[in-house]
Amino acid sequence: MQKLKFVHLGADDSFTVLPVKFIVSTTQFAVAGIVLFGTSISIAKADACLDLFQRPVWLPELSVGVKESYDNNIFESGVSIPPAYSVPTGSVAALKDVSSWITAVSPRVDINLAPLKGDLKFFRALDVAYVPDFVIYHDQDSESYNAQRFSTVLKAVSDPVSISADNVFTYVDGSDFGPVYPGGLLSAYATVADRERREQIIDRANVAIQFNHENWFIRPTGALLYYDMLTAKLNVTGYQNYADRYDVNGGGDVGYKITSSLAATIGYRYGHQQQEQYSFSLDSSPNDYQRALLGLEGKPWHWLDVKILGGPDFRNYAGDSSTHITPVNDTHMITYYGEASLVATFTTKDALTFKYKQWQWLSTTGKVPYFDSTYDLSYHRKLTSKLGFDLGGRILYWDYTSGNLSTCQRQDLQYTASAALGYAFNTHLNVSATYAYDWGRNNEDGIVNPQNREFEHQVISLAAQWKF
Repeated sequence: MQKLKFVHLGADDSFTVLPVKFIVSTTQFAVAGIVLFGTSISIAKADACLDLFQRPVWLPELSVGVKESYDNNIFESGVSIPPAYSVPTGSVAALKDVSSWITAVSPRVDINLAPLKGDLKFFRALDVAYVPDFVIYHDQDSESYNAQRFSTVLKAVSDPVSISADNVFTYVDGSDFGPVYPGGLLSAYATVADRERREQIIDRANVAIQFNHENWFIRPTGALLYYDMLTAKLNVTGYQNYADRYDVNGGGDVGYKITSSLAATIGYRYGHQQQEQYSFSLDSSPNDYQRALLGLEGKPWHWLDVKILGGPDFRNYAGDSSTHITPVNDTHMITYYGEASLVATFTTKDALTFKYKQWQWLSTTGKVPYFDSTYDLSYHRKLTSKLGFDLGGRILYWDYTSGNLSTCQRQDLQYTASAALGYAFNTHLNVSATYAYDWGRNNEDGIVNPQNREFEHQVISLAAQWKF
């Protein structure tokens, strides 16, 4: 059988092999490209017609996107020769190299209510958006889903007070069952990728009110991260149960303006994390926490935007009882919280973005907490007025060793490299091609068959977006 080979960029200089099915199915990409090329002659005419349609000021975006992808390992699994296992009715076996073509349709309706407020000029933004995704896995029906997403953004300024608030509410209509990883052998990142396609409710919200006074400001804040998992909970080896979780906190910052565009801050947060306790287990790790934070935000130079926040994180985990056990090594541990965003716009054509976050969070599969680290670097180059190029790299590191369950001892890493080209035919139509490669790696000593907890994952995509 003929095979297509991609060079593996890892240290062992080995090769990653994709099957013949990939070669044959790439005709779908070719057909899509021919269609785009063949219709390019009439794009200018369509553009002229759409320009006659003037969107009202309260409708900043009305668009639809279509993306065709090929994923060579949809479960991000490393189990190629499975041990004996059983799959409950409704679930699916998550084996290595299960591939699929994926079609995603993503319309967007964005409504800005601020212009409708008349003389209330302090509203800078009052946006409501509906941004759904309709996703079909052609070769693995269990992974198809619809995500109904509603977002709101509020920005208001009335000297000396400014308000910023945003909320994203998502309902995912997907499978009611988690997958089964034979032998329970998997990377933590694999089960998270699967979870995003399961039935659930997610809510993310942030609010800040800033009171300015000459060189000082005071800013009360609040934040919520909420997961309500609507999948079946089963006591089956290898089956992926997904726990309900949330993190809520409130506090504030005091800032001093070093310059007109740069401020130093000192802050405090008090919060609570809740993790569901399964009916067949005594283990879960709800906790309260307090954070003391130092920060820097603004523009130290005209080409650099920064936002940095970090400091100690003091945890207080619930004690044990006859009906509950908190499986942690220290119920009063001190960890670290940090986040940063730096955007360097070197020229009108070049931008470099670095993002990072480290914090103590709760396992999506329940029972223990873990320390979550993310490092993300991306570069954008504007090659021409219509053509753009992007490069990206990411390192994810999840450390579960603060828990004391032998079945949950793990340190998982994922490395990602990506590249993309985007072309805007005009103000209405743009297309893009993207390639991403993920390496999932085990970093915990003493793991039996660690290769089964590791994976390689490639996704190739061709997308188009039409803005009315």
